[in-house]
Amino acid sequence: MTRYAEVIGEPISQSKSPTIHRFWLEKLGIEGDYGATRVSEGEVADYLGDRRANSDWLGCNVTMPLKKAVMVHLDRIDPPADAIGAVNTITRTAGGALVGTNTDAAGFLEPLRQVLQASHLFRMARILGAGGAAQALAHALAAHNFTLVIAARRTEQADALAESLPREAQTHTTSLDYFASPTDFVFDDRIGLLDLVINASPLGMRGKPPLAFDWSHAPPGSIAYDIVTDPVETEFLKAAREAGHETIDGFAMLIGQAAEAFRLFFGHAAPRQFDLELREKLAE
Repeated sequence: MTRYAEVIGEPISQSKSPTIHRFWLEKLGIEGDYGATRVSEGEVADYLGDRRANSDWLGCNVTMPLKKAVMVHLDRIDPPADAIGAVNTITRTAGGALVGTNTDAAGFLEPLRQVLQASHLFRMARILGAGGAAQALAHALAAHNFTLVIAARRTEQADALAESLPREAQTHTTSLDYFASPTDFVFDDRIGLLDLVINASPLGMRGKPPLAFDWSHAPPGSIAYDIVTDPVETEFLKAAREAGHETIDGFAMLIGQAAEAFRLFFGHAAPRQFDLELREKLAE
């Protein structure tokens, strides 16, 4: 049989991961496949038990709501998933051991790599959302010396995320509603500072309520980053550009984290020279 990987979650039909991985497999001429399988939380143990015994199965990406549920069924959890407390990629060793890791953080940071190489007097990130994706992003940004403001619809969820971060991380929490109304706060000189505003929630996704964020809360020169991929051109990003901010869309993180997983599954670097063509395919 053909060796393959897949993505699991519930729901799963909307996942763009099969399109990405099959595109790269074709470009590299690698014999293999990548699919999508609906797995509920109650089915995780049976699913992983079945796949563990399948030598053609290379592993899987894990989407919501399974990023924590899979962890108790794994033989090893590698960095940074152990610190983040969530697994989004599982690989199977030749001996049948299941190893969990997390590629969300690396994928999220990829389009920020150049700006992060610069020195800054101060770095702040406003993270809108406190779910599994936000958890990975918060850990990644804390490691790059960002002060974090975490906002959630339920402030206790934001507090729990803040408490999960390393003790030295500088964090503040608030309600998501705080950013919905205009502010008359006057920002100081931002030269030498780096500000991010990140939608790490499903708000603004097709079929979900919109994200209410008033851009008077964003300092001049902020970078707006939305991890939503459907639609990729969100109202959050449109409003950010209208307010004069640089933007990064959800395809950036999606492709970045998939590239890390592709290497783990198939043993080859993803052919990133075709990113523009891939983006066009994902937008179809």
